[in-house]
Amino acid sequence: MRRLLTSCFGLGCLPLAPGTWGSLPPVIIFILLCKSGAPTLLIIIIMTALVMIASAVCIKFAPFIIAATGKTDPREVVADEFAGQALTLIPIAALPSAYIWSTALLAFLLFRLFDIVKPWPARKFEMLPEGWGILADDLLVGFYAGIALLLSLKFGLIEYINSLMCSSIF
Repeated sequence: MRRLLTSCFGLGCLPLAPGTWGSLPPVIIFILLCKSGAPTLLIIIIMTALVMIASAVCIKFAPFIIAATGKTDPREVVADEFAGQALTLIPIAALPSAYIWSTALLAFLLFRLFDIVKPWPARKFEMLPEGWGILADDLLVGFYAGIALLLSLKFGLIEYINSLMCSSIF
């Protein structure tokens, strides 16, 4: 059960880019909530709950996976990416539905970029013990990606991406 939860039901066991796969479910959940017309407050509550649940799973069960694999940050543990990606999406819950696809795509790309680059002091957070070290850098990266996303909105990048997406679909 611990492996199932920390790997987000097996996504972390996929051979290529497990962190990318682990980041997808919050984006899909976010889009479904927005497109279904869920109230902003409900979206924020659900995304916050996802951050908290995935964080708890990572902190509680990652030490077992660390012991089983002998690695300090096993690739199969993607509950941390799940939590960080959900955190990235919280600030944009009130967006008009016309921008949901482009914004969710940008949120995903920004989170993955920051997760790979690990801006300061995210890499230092990896040195925390056990599940905390696995989780903390992704929460910080999710916070950074959320700020970058809000700045993208402020400076019109979302509208530009949305126009590109709409023109390529038709």
